[in-house]
Amino acid sequence: MQQTGDEFDLTKLQTDRPHPARIYDYWLGGKDNFPPDRAAAEHAISVSADIPAAARENRAFLQRAVRLAARSGIRQFVDVGAGLPSAGNVHQVAQEIDPQARVVYADNDPIVLTHGRALLAENRTTTVLRGDVRELDRLFERPELLDLIDFEQPVAVLLVAVLHFVADEQAHKAVRQVLDRVAPGSLLLLSNSTHEGNPERAAEAAKTWDKTETGIRLRTRAEVAEFFDGWELLEPGVEFVPLWRPEGPTEGSTRWMYAGVGRKA
Repeated sequence: MQQTGDEFDLTKLQTDRPHPARIYDYWLGGKDNFPPDRAAAEHAISVSADIPAAARENRAFLQRAVRLAARSGIRQFVDVGAGLPSAGNVHQVAQEIDPQARVVYADNDPIVLTHGRALLAENRTTTVLRGDVRELDRLFERPELLDLIDFEQPVAVLLVAVLHFVADEQAHKAVRQVLDRVAPGSLLLLSNSTHEGNPERAAEAAKTWDKTETGIRLRTRAEVAEFFDGWELLEPGVEFVPLWRPEGPTEGSTRWMYAGVGRKA
C-alpha cells in the first residue's frame, strides 16, 4: 500500500460518542467498536432485531455490485465512506477478478484509516485515505488517489450507506461531483436507508444515530432515484437492497435500505 500524508491526533478519536462506522462494525460482528457504539447499535436492535441482517445484506449488495463492475471491465474503484475492514472488502472482490484492480478507500474516521492501512500494508494497488463525502472535490484531486485512479478511464465510485449521513443538498452535490468527474462507462454504486419498509419502527430506529455527529436522513425510493438523474439506472432500478440482483433466496429479507447502480453514458 502506498504511504499517504494523512495524519491525525489519536486523542481526538471521540470514543466517548458513537460513530457510524463503528456502529456498523458492531452489527457486522466486528471488534473495532466502543461502549457508546455498542449502546447505539443495541438500541437499534431493540427496536428491530433484523437491523444487523440489513447491514449484512447491504454488504452483500456492495459485493454483487463490485463484481458486476469488475466483470464489465472496470479496473478501478473509489469507495467513499468505506467503514472498517470486513470480510469481502472491495479490493478483495475486485482483485479476485483482476489482481491488478486498483482501489482507493476513503473515510473520515481515523480508526478506519489505522485498521485499513494495517490490513493493506502489502497491497500495492490499494490505499486508504482520509476523505469525506462532503468534500469529494478535494478527495478527487489528492495526488495519492490520482497515483492509482485515472479519471480518463471508467471507474466505479461507491457511495454505499453514506449519503444518509448528510443533508439533501450535500448528498446531491456529492453525486453531481462524481458525475462531472468520471469518464463515460463509469458506475455509481449507491445505497441509502429508508423508512418505507418499516414505517412504524423507523422513527425510533433512527434515534440510533442521535448521538453521532451526523444523524441519519431516511429517504424514499423516489428520493433515492433522484440521485441517479443524469445516470443510466441499471436494472432493476432502485430496489430494496436484498432484492437488487439477488444471488439466492430473498424470503424473509429486510426492507431497511434501497440500492441502485447507475452508468454514465
